[in-house]
Amino acid sequence: MEEKSYVLNQEISPQMTDDAKMELYLYSLRKMAENNLESNRAFMTGLYNLRAFQYKAAEEMLENPELRFALIVMDIANFKSVNEFCGRTMGDELLKCIAGAFKEHSGEHVVLSHFRADIFAMLTPFQKDSDLIEKIKRIEQRIEAFQIPCKVLPSFGICVATDSKMPVSLMRDYATMAMKTIKGKFYADYAFFSDEMRQTMLMEKQIENDMVEALKTGQFRLFIQPKVNMKSGEIIGGEALVRWHHPVNGIIGPGQFIPVLEKNGFIINVDIHVWNEVFRFIGNRLQEGKKVVPISINISRLHVYDSSFRENLVKMKEEYHVPPKLVPLELTESGFLEAAEVMYENLKYLKTQGFTLSMDDFGTGYSTMTMLKNQPVDEIKIDKGFMDDIQNDRSRIVVKNTIHMLKELDMDVIVEGVEDKEQQDFLIECGCRKAQGFYYYRPMPVEEFEAILDG
Repeated sequence: MEEKSYVLNQEISPQMTDDAKMELYLYSLRKMAENNLESNRAFMTGLYNLRAFQYKAAEEMLENPELRFALIVMDIANFKSVNEFCGRTMGDELLKCIAGAFKEHSGEHVVLSHFRADIFAMLTPFQKDSDLIEKIKRIEQRIEAFQIPCKVLPSFGICVATDSKMPVSLMRDYATMAMKTIKGKFYADYAFFSDEMRQTMLMEKQIENDMVEALKTGQFRLFIQPKVNMKSGEIIGGEALVRWHHPVNGIIGPGQFIPVLEKNGFIINVDIHVWNEVFRFIGNRLQEGKKVVPISINISRLHVYDSSFRENLVKMKEEYHVPPKLVPLELTESGFLEAAEVMYENLKYLKTQGFTLSMDDFGTGYSTMTMLKNQPVDEIKIDKGFMDDIQNDRSRIVVKNTIHMLKELDMDVIVEGVEDKEQQDFLIECGCRKAQGFYYYRPMPVEEFEAILDG
């Protein structure tokens, strides 16, 4: 049968059959779409931009449901530094090299894209995962061969389509999520999107959807983990923690929601809520003439960017008439390093207001002798990681001498994560008196903590 063809400017004649009219109409739409696609290519690399890529990729998948498709996203770690240190001209040449590496994989049903800056993508049919990995390795080899005085570290995320109707935009999001899990890491250059990642994404989205209402309705509850004198067993303080009592999902552990809140900045709001609850709790007990002990509060490293955080603390201690020494401030070692000069000024100011400062998670990799010497710290909390390997002779030497050094620096020392009598006895032998851990108490609702104080 002879193939029919029509030109775009051909008018529809009354003599045409309905089928011919429909064929001309569909052909015209297809040609207009193709012309539009050609005008939506990245100027520098000639690859499809995002809009054209999503259209063409969806078309390929729908027209070839018998094929397995995957979408690969590639990004360069710290590409801005390439432009800064090597020059924009060299950066542009690198992008052209990457585009050339992707074009080597052009073929039937393959769609290539240069989304923006250093982000490239490929929709490709495949049979085995190893086919995709081979493509990635070949692209990497081309990038490694490019002569540039900067280290270029590409990361690839891969999403395998569940069916031919899977939205390309969703595949792109999933591939990007997989890529971000290994971006900038020397030991991994690609990652497949997994169901575990999908569950994490859904959980994070649910947390973001619920967090504002949760704070408004009191779902974030104050918990306290007691600190004890190891010799007497007496409670000498506590650490304020937070738990999320979700009306549908029950208790959400801090390991699930705190990283999400730190990522989106809402941890600042939750921290302030917890601080307020602690000041209110201590203030009420002081007013009622009941026993009080210091309850430390955690200062997120994000507070260094919140200019009002120190004023909030001063306002709370005045509002509830709480001596600031009853509310020690705990920062992680990394918190002391985040915008160090600004944080130092804030901490120095809070010290003048009577607050004491505690360095949490000491020994997790950030501490230096200079920091111990220069930072206005009153207490060091030795990380539980030291306790986990206490049977090891070398670990015992490190712990013993660390405690001795800190005491010589005239700092209070408390050890976290004490879980058995052997650990306790060793710490007492080292001259340490204060501890926190499951051997004594787990984190508990503030009401239970109050009952113990009153008991």
